[in-house]
Amino acid sequence: MKNAISWFEIPTTQLDAAQAFYETVLGRPMRRETMGPSQGAVFAYDLESHGTGGALMMGPTAPRVSRTGTLVYLDASPSLDAALQRAVGQGGKIAQRRTALPPGMGFFAHITDLDGNRVGLHALA
Repeated sequence: MKNAISWFEIPTTQLDAAQAFYETVLGRPMRRETMGPSQGAVFAYDLESHGTGGALMMGPTAPRVSRTGTLVYLDASPSLDAALQRAVGQGGKIAQRRTALPPGMGFFAHITDLDGNRVGLHALA
C-alpha cells in the first residue's frame, strides 16, 4: 500500500458551480465522469505514480453535504494563501485560518465551499 487513502468524494448539489469553484481554487482542471447513477467531476491526480484520486459527486449515490464528519485535505500548492484568496473570491468562506504545522510540514486552513462542506487545504508555503 502506498497511500492510506485511495479515493475520496465531496458531495455537491450543484456540480457545475462546484467544479468551477474547485478548478479556480486549486488552479487545476477537473474531468467529468458518470459513476453509476451519479455524476462526478474528478480532481486531477497521477494514478501511474500512485496518486490519490477523488471527485465531486452529485446524485443518488453521493454522500450528504456536511460541515461535520470526515475532513478531506486538498493540495493547495504552490501557495495556501493564494488558494484561500481564490476560494473567498469564488464565494467560499474561510472556516479556519492558515495554521502552521510542525517544521517542514507546511500550513493548512479550512474552507466552506458553495454547498457548505468543510474542506481542508494544505501546502508547504
